[in-house]
This record gives sequence, C-alpha cells and structure tokens, in this order.
Amino acid sequence: MNCGVIVKVLGNIIMLEGASMFLPLLVSIIYKQEDTVAFVICIALTGVLGFAMSRFPRQSNTIKIKEGVVIVSLGWLLISIFGAMPFVFSGAVESFIDALFETVSGFTTTGATVIDNVEALPKGLLFWRSFTHWIGGMGILAFTVAFLPAMGVGSFQLYKAESPGPTVDKIVPRLRDSAKILYSIYIGFTVLQIILLVLGGMSLFESALYTFGSVGTGGFSTRNNSVGAYNSTYIHIVIAVFMFLCGVNFQLYYVMLKGRIKEALKDQELRFYIGVVGMSVILIALNIHFSIYNNFGKSLRDSFFQVSSIITTTGYSTANYDTWPTFSKAILFMLMFIGGCAGSTAGGIKCIRILVALKMIKREIMKIFHPRAVVPVKLGHKVLSNDMLISISSFSILYILIFVLSTLAVSLEGVDLVSASSAVAATLGNIGIGLGLAGPAHTFSQFSELSKVIFSFLMLVGRLELFTVLALFSKKFWKNEF
Repeated sequence: MNCGVIVKVLGNIIMLEGASMFLPLLVSIIYKQEDTVAFVICIALTGVLGFAMSRFPRQSNTIKIKEGVVIVSLGWLLISIFGAMPFVFSGAVESFIDALFETVSGFTTTGATVIDNVEALPKGLLFWRSFTHWIGGMGILAFTVAFLPAMGVGSFQLYKAESPGPTVDKIVPRLRDSAKILYSIYIGFTVLQIILLVLGGMSLFESALYTFGSVGTGGFSTRNNSVGAYNSTYIHIVIAVFMFLCGVNFQLYYVMLKGRIKEALKDQELRFYIGVVGMSVILIALNIHFSIYNNFGKSLRDSFFQVSSIITTTGYSTANYDTWPTFSKAILFMLMFIGGCAGSTAGGIKCIRILVALKMIKREIMKIFHPRAVVPVKLGHKVLSNDMLISISSFSILYILIFVLSTLAVSLEGVDLVSASSAVAATLGNIGIGLGLAGPAHTFSQFSELSKVIFSFLMLVGRLELFTVLALFSKKFWKNEF
C-alpha cells in the first residue's frame, strides 16, 4: 500500500477543511460572537497538521483501489473529528461524542442534531454546522479532485469510492473537468436559492444557511421549529422545490444545459423519482386533509414539503408530522428507504436501485410462464450486466441487514420500536428526522452515548454507500493488492 500518497491526500483534505473555516470565522467576527477564538485555534491546528502531512514522503502519486478506499474512509472520519473541534473549543457542546455526532451529521448531510436549543448557538457555529452540509453534499473529495490538480493522478478511485449510486460515470473525459462542471451547477443552485429566499423576506444569513441545507440535502436549521418557524408559504415552497431539484441526478442538469432536454426527461430513474414524489404527495395530502386539515391548499403544501424533505433525505419540517395519521407516516417511513436519485446529494438506497429491483421482480414473474426465456433487465436502452444486478441486490440486502441489526442494538437501551427503527433509518439513510423520539419535535440528545456512536457510524456508512467503509473490515482487503 502506498502510505505516502494516503498521508499526502489526507493532509490536503485537512488543510482544505481548515481553509473552509475562514468563512464561519468571518461571520463570527462580523457579528462579534464568542466563538471567534475557537475557529482561530482550529484553523491554526488544521493548517499546521495538514501542511506537515502533505509533505510526507511518498513513492508515487498513484492511487489504486485500496488507497482510494482508505483515503475516502479516513478522510471522512478526520474531517468529522477536526470539524467537531469548534463545538468543543467554544464550549457550545460539552461532550466530544455529541460534538462528533453533530459534525458527522453535518458532513454526511444527515441533519440529525443533539442540540436542543440551536437558537442559543453563536452565529459562527450556526454557519459552520450548515456549511458542512454544503461541503459534504457534493463530496469533499470531489471538491478536492476539482480544485487540487496535484492530486489528479489516479484520483478517479477517490471519485468512485465516494460518489453515490451504483454507477459512476465521468460526464466529460477529464475527471477534474467533470467535478468542476458538477460544482458549477451546485453553486448555481446555491446562489439562485439564496436570492429567492432573500426576496421572500428572509435575512441573508439565514437564507445562506437554509440554502446550504436544501442544496446539500442536509437539514440543519437556525430555529428550534425548523422551517415551520417561518409562517410563509413562499419560503416553504422555495425550500421544498430546491430540495426536490437536488434529489435529481446532477448529470441530468448538465445534459439539459447542453440542450438535450428531451433526452434528460426520458431518464427512467428521473421518471420513477417524479412518480413516487407525485403519488406520495397526493396520497398524504388527501389523508391529512380529511383527518386533520380543513384547507386542502395547506394540506398539499405541507405534504409536498415533507415528501420532498424525506425522499431527498434533507430532514427539514414545517409541521409535526408525527401527529399525522398512520397512513401518512407509513408513506414517509417508506420514503426514508427509497431516497433520491443516484448522482444527487440525497441519501437512501436510491431510486435507481429500487427501480432495477422492481424490474428484476417483473423478470422473475415472467420466467414462471416462460422458464427458458432469456429476459434481460434494461434501464432505458441499456441492458444491465449480471455483475450490476448482483451489486444492486447485494447492496439492498446489506442495507436491510444493517438496518435490522442496528435497530436491535439501539433497542437494547429500552427505546420503543418505532423510535429505534426510525432513528436507525434516519441516520443510515442520512435523513436526520424520523418518528417517535427521533421525530421533528425531538432531538437525538435523548439517546445514550453508545447509541450516538452507532448513529455516527451509520451516517458515515450510509453516506459512503456501505461497501467503501465495510471493506476496511475485510481481511482480504488488507492481504491482497489492488
């Protein structure tokens, strides 16, 4: 294993994280907050350590599969550890486990929080916790690949190990250019949403923070009541629309920008995603209208917002949906597992895997009547290989297995089944909110420190698509060369 290049890349990532702390430091200085010193210490610490690691001697700049997996896994762990330091040094969070949980939740765009009163946090920390969503949304390593050309050799292994979805394609031949195009679209959405929220009467500071959470599909809020604190249909709709848009594969936006709009709209995963959202919104709106709400327009608004929030694994809320009828809550619980599209900033199993699984079920039913027929599984005009089908099946089975085992582990502390299962689903799927004790009216502060460690691990595993992290625990991984 090329340990030198691993240390070098990790050093660059740490320095990049330190550089990103200048923005919350600037916010802290402008608003004259008490967390200024904490950010100065963290910037100095990450700068010195990162620079030293970046100068570590190495044999070559080649990054193979093994190095890529180690860099991605350790990279996310290190940025979470150093990202937790501002919370600890400022005294805003007393427990390091809580600070680590909060930071892992931020970078993995989960949005689960252990802070009961977020409105008491200094503005620098508020900015930092939401900014981690924006950094982690597109992927800090994709950002590294785009803007640190010195790491270009073999960097596709980093991109592949971190990218969400069963397939990873470069939209243009050069990986660095692909990453830059995706980030340009990402930044474009960010700027547009900030402008629209400011026009809706929200302050520039809060507009930026809610945009970081929407575009990064994170979910950290500046208010204890999340987006529901803003009694504005306009703000609710703007945030809901951008959550929905950022649950779409970002490569499709590039296709649209190239003028191939019809081609993008024919994408089967996109159609499946739109269909699931549309059907869920209508069913929930009708259900809550006839049982709780008197105004169908409000029912439709809250339904669209919550469906967009859950399926894109963002985790914002405008209402305490835990009080909604069981039918509506069951739909939202189902959406926690589906997630957004591959290549988006959303988490979950991903629509493409669900769609392929349904096609595989259809094939098996057809083979009952035609046992000798060769029925390929297609996605559009592309026939999926057996390796791809096995990969998708394995991922889905492993996802459910981790969900079940983790639910059993969390339930050992006496938590009810609904709270335990939804908390696990909310962290493994990077959603942030669930039902019961993990619902929109509560925080994760009520869980034990052991459960918070489990949740932190689940957030990292879910963000990195299971196999990247779990590969580190394989004996074969450490024995063989890749």
